[in-house]
Amino acid sequence: MGEDAQRRKRLTIIGVSSFLLVGMVVAVTVGVNLNQDYADTKSGNKSHEVSSSMKAIKTICQPTDYKQECVRSLHSAAGNTTDPKELIKVAFKVAMKKISEGVQKSIVFQELEKEPRAKKALDQCKELLDLSIRELQHSFDKVGEFDIMQMDDMLMDLKVWLSAAITYQETCIDGFQDTFSNAGEKMKAALKTSMEMSSNGLAIITSMYSVLTDLQLTGVGNRRLLQDEDDEDDDDNKLPVLGHGELPDWVDPGVRRLLAEQPEKIKADIVVAKDGSGKYKTIGHALEKVPKKGTKPFVIYIKEGVYAENVFVDNGFDHVVFIGDGPLKTRITGNLNYIDGTPTFKTATVAVQGDYFIAKDIGFENTAGPHKHQAVALRVQADMSIFYNCHMDGYQDTLYTHTKRQFYRDCTISGTIDFVFGDAAVVFQNCKFVVRKPLDNQYCIVTAQGRKERHQPSAIIFQNATIVSDPEHYAVRDKNKAYLGRPWKEFSRTIIMESFIGDSIQAEGWLPWNATFALKTLFYTEFNNRGPGADKAKRVTWRGIKTITPEHSVDFTPSRFLKGDAWIKDSGVPYTPGMMNIKPDPAALAFAPGAAPAAPSLAPGAAPALLAPSVAAPALAPSVAAPAQASALNSLSHSDETSRHTLKMFSFTF
Repeated sequence: MGEDAQRRKRLTIIGVSSFLLVGMVVAVTVGVNLNQDYADTKSGNKSHEVSSSMKAIKTICQPTDYKQECVRSLHSAAGNTTDPKELIKVAFKVAMKKISEGVQKSIVFQELEKEPRAKKALDQCKELLDLSIRELQHSFDKVGEFDIMQMDDMLMDLKVWLSAAITYQETCIDGFQDTFSNAGEKMKAALKTSMEMSSNGLAIITSMYSVLTDLQLTGVGNRRLLQDEDDEDDDDNKLPVLGHGELPDWVDPGVRRLLAEQPEKIKADIVVAKDGSGKYKTIGHALEKVPKKGTKPFVIYIKEGVYAENVFVDNGFDHVVFIGDGPLKTRITGNLNYIDGTPTFKTATVAVQGDYFIAKDIGFENTAGPHKHQAVALRVQADMSIFYNCHMDGYQDTLYTHTKRQFYRDCTISGTIDFVFGDAAVVFQNCKFVVRKPLDNQYCIVTAQGRKERHQPSAIIFQNATIVSDPEHYAVRDKNKAYLGRPWKEFSRTIIMESFIGDSIQAEGWLPWNATFALKTLFYTEFNNRGPGADKAKRVTWRGIKTITPEHSVDFTPSRFLKGDAWIKDSGVPYTPGMMNIKPDPAALAFAPGAAPAAPSLAPGAAPALLAPSVAAPALAPSVAAPAQASALNSLSHSDETSRHTLKMFSFTF
């Protein structure tokens, strides 16, 4: 194609994209029946002509699941505007207003509430609803700053943030599980409109994104489209990721060197040492020195030791990097749990909200034990966060991948029930999932994905994972059966591909949440897996169990699903952007789960029924059980081949 033709093509793409923004989703404007389903436009009655503003509102609302609420709210708040961008902003403002009202009601309800667990749930709601407002405000601001050159990145960011806003509201409602007052129903009613409008906003943005994808215009954000071919050699194709500052700050060459360096040679901003050899003895004290809204990596080197503290990396503390001496040497431990009265959301030993967080060579654990039910080791809400060579150890609800984009590489996660759960867009690459022995009357479930809305861009994805049991569970695997996952929310989505599945996983593969809930609407798929538990001949045959093609499987790789080339590729962490093309290998097939050394289990208490992940669970407190567990899981580290690959990837000098 000649130079003039290339230029014409680029200008055409930009022109069409601009039209899409101004006109919103052209695909849904075709065939819209403006007189359908609305009381003010009776069929056949031409006297009820729809105003230009109402036509625009109905067009905007067409792809939503709550059309009547969308039309009603926009009509009362938007005046006579027909500007689609302004209408989208109005939708966000309406949702924020309703959530703010929910915050105020939660305060009033809390003052009147007598039941302790409901009172804690209401307090938790205030925090979660503030987070939801923050994500909606973020989205509102981004729509106002629209840049045609970064349209696809902008739309992806909006989808992620709006999805988080929905999840935070849902988490608020989940906090009332097992309460006896009517506070939960009151909050659910108070948040009805805000949840519907948040959902509508996500549907509108998703519709735009789908049109761009269908027309193969999602590369419009790439500045190469505007360059002459002669300039292409100067373009390193490092696209900025919107909403968090420029990408060069994130992929600072120092990060690559830091992740490649031996811990003792790291030039950290702060050193934490339990033995007093660093500036601080606790991680919490060190975090007080992190600059808010930082744009450069702030490195905290945490020396070998067991740190019995609950750690919180708050919103606004971005680009924080935790580097330890190894996941079995640097351990952060706690034991907060649901049974002792802490809401699940608050049980996390470590909770991370600041974006661009990285952790390397750290162990996170909750030692509460299976008899304490929900007890989170790590909760993550940090957008574009990375965990490399880390361990997350616990029992029920070990790892809470709550919201936004997350990437885990060469990590080991252990637990019993729903030990990877949440509603993030998360990919686990080369990670190991270790099933532990539960209470006598419990099953084990690896995942419980919490996608509530069909438009949410979230899923749990395992790529080249190893799913096995520790020796204690392996011995009772026929009694305490283990499954790949179950649907926590209606549109639960889990993908397991190119992975080794051990023989402790039941032939059915998946477990219902209860009865028929979500069996038609979930999306579960297994692709190109290996191992004795990978045979799909006896798998459940729910409508939501999908068979995907090799072409479709690529959509769930980190470069596609997370747009990982823009933020993972240059972080210095080993990263395979596409399919890994793993072939079944005799050595892998011969792997005996029972050969792994035991991870000690705490003595069970009264045997409860199988429990669901609840956002009402608590955070961890210090425990002396950490070193024992760390030693026991020592043999679960990755193969020499992976280590060689890692060294090759990290062949930098500091």
